Amino acid sequence: MSILTLNCGSSSLKYSVFDTVQGTFICRGLVERIGDRGSRLTQHYAQNETCLERDCPDHSAAVQLVLGVLTEDHDSPLADMNSIKAVGHRVVHGGEKFARSAKVTQELIRAVEQVAELAPLHNPPNLAGIRAAQELLPDIEHVAVFDTAFHQSMPPEAYIYPLPYEWYEKYGIRRYGFHGTSHLYVSTRAASLLGRAVEDLKIVTLHVGNGASAAAVSHGKSIDTSMGFTPLEGLVMGTRCGWIDPAIVLYVMEREKLDSNSMDRLLNKKSGVLGISGQFTDRRDILKGAHNGDRRCQLAIEIESRSLKKTIGSYAAAMGGLDCVVFTAGVGENSALIRAKALEDLSFLGIQLDTELNEQACGGQREELITTPASPVKVAVIPTNEELVIAEDTQAILQGSFCNQDRFRYSFE
Repeated sequence: MSILTLNCGSSSLKYSVFDTVQGTFICRGLVERIGDRGSRLTQHYAQNETCLERDCPDHSAAVQLVLGVLTEDHDSPLADMNSIKAVGHRVVHGGEKFARSAKVTQELIRAVEQVAELAPLHNPPNLAGIRAAQELLPDIEHVAVFDTAFHQSMPPEAYIYPLPYEWYEKYGIRRYGFHGTSHLYVSTRAASLLGRAVEDLKIVTLHVGNGASAAAVSHGKSIDTSMGFTPLEGLVMGTRCGWIDPAIVLYVMEREKLDSNSMDRLLNKKSGVLGISGQFTDRRDILKGAHNGDRRCQLAIEIESRSLKKTIGSYAAAMGGLDCVVFTAGVGENSALIRAKALEDLSFLGIQLDTELNEQACGGQREELITTPASPVKVAVIPTNEELVIAEDTQAILQGSFCNQDRFRYSFE
């Protein structure tokens, strides 16, 4: 059978089709500029690339376009709609209610709506994708896979903020964490790469892209993570500030006469490496600028790398040891320099970086170790595969493998 995975952003829709019998992806695609003129679909199937320009005023139109491209032509990936047995949906925020993936029900939709204000850029389009797919494919199961679910194993001392406790009770203010499917996938793959059980390992996973987060994965469970109540907290990111003194916000708002919406845009859209460099968010541009002598680009690299290094050390302390560090996502998989700087002076933790292997581990799809054979703590570069987690969770729920709250044993181990 085939499982369709949908990942709806505010103006985009990423999708894939997973063959559960073969255990492989049949195709992957992306619809861009939803809600704007010139919407564009790009699909990769076998050795072919399909590109279409079709106006998609909303996510329902985008899902309908995807289903048509998947089934309508004689050389389409699927024979017909009946080939799709289930749809797995990425949902960014599940609040405290969901510690694992779940079938989509009206109760689930209401719960996701209730926490939408905690992820206003993500949950509404996620819900739009669910509703559109349910309308077009009403007779099959739909499954929600939550970014926050993996981090629900954190203990209270990791997720409760040092704020009035009634804020947690009244408003749900706590650390939730994000990128959970990525942290789950790469930590599991790291264990496989090392030939060990994930339950025996203490791993720091670093998902470093335009958005970035770290997780302390101890014995297969997340016990701490850098993103918090929202995806703004934590590591230095492309346009997001990460950890700062909260008094700065009040200070600048008063002096610049800013309202909350303006400050929100500054923290989320104008900060991070963009704020430091003054011109770039893409790390490739930052690295090029640094190479050409731009001191603010050089500073951006140093600040981001220092943020990663401090997090590795603090999470090693939180877990009482360290077996492996994993880099993933666009920057983590492709920037040898940022990896090297993040690992600099960490030999006291047992990390011995192999400079040549680190330089070679860029731009490929392979899982690679970049430490020396003698390094007590291993460092791996592992391409993430969040779509596979969505597909396998969906399959597991259809087969009843999630019953009694037991952890599903992923085949990607």
